[in-house]
Amino acid sequence: MGIEDEDAVKGNPQFTLGQDLSTLSVEELRRSIDLLQKEIARIEQEIAAKDSTKATAEAVFKGG
Repeated sequence: MGIEDEDAVKGNPQFTLGQDLSTLSVEELRRSIDLLQKEIARIEQEIAAKDSTKATAEAVFKGG
């Protein structure tokens, strides 16, 4: 089962940036916030990993 399928089973709303929020319940809005916060954390981790890789590569090429 894919992530989208799991979200549907859990009752998570299909959130789209810029969508009309007036159609969502308070609980759906809270779930959307939770999902977005988790996605932000995941993106920040990826940025940190890429920054680390870049710094390591720069050190190797500057040292050589």
